[in-house]
Amino acid sequence: HYFEASSSGVQVLQDGLQEVPFGEFLVDTGKLNRSQLLTAMMFQDRNPGVRIGECVAALGYVPYEDVDRLFAEYAHCAVVELA
Repeated sequence: HYFEASSSGVQVLQDGLQEVPFGEFLVDTGKLNRSQLLTAMMFQDRNPGVRIGECVAALGYVPYEDVDRLFAEYAHCAVVELA
């Protein structure tokens, strides 16, 4: 439910396009499952300042080289910006 029609026109209630965090990208591409992402996020919580990709690699879920490659792919994802 993102839009609502009213007498003054169409109102945007919620932006349907949101940035996908890198951890979600890894789940969406099948590199991690939800349980692994949760474990990596808990690891990150115990190690402030460590990025999720480093946590995933440190836990042995995805090799460091693959994390670098996947992050480059993630960073080049098409983005749609609405004004």
